[in-house]
Amino acid sequence: MTLETVRFGGDDIENSLAKMDDKALDKLAFGAIQLDGNGKIIHYNAAEGTITGRDPKSVIGKNFFTDVAPCTQSKEFQGRFKEGVQKGDLNTMFEYVFDYQMKPTKVKVHMKKAMTGDSFWIFVKRL
Repeated sequence: MTLETVRFGGDDIENSLAKMDDKALDKLAFGAIQLDGNGKIIHYNAAEGTITGRDPKSVIGKNFFTDVAPCTQSKEFQGRFKEGVQKGDLNTMFEYVFDYQMKPTKVKVHMKKAMTGDSFWIFVKRL
């Protein structure tokens, strides 16, 4: 079995992730958070847990923007997410600083609509 390389920011990143199970998602070198259209966390991989210092199992089912990362309640983060959800087409990349209950950490964020269903990915890479 060959391990598929998933490149942060890749145009087809959601294609690769659609084929991955939870264990494979946990092996990614960057954070991957899957949300429903309301911001509820469906999946939160191990790399994101390492970046934020949170236990991935403890955040499943919580609202990403209000319960887990209130520092993202801004026009540039949550605003972009909501706009993409409303349009049904989310694909944006930007730099941000996570600082809720953690040392301020500069990251690159890539938001993308999932291949199937009504879910959305937020990918996070430390800078």
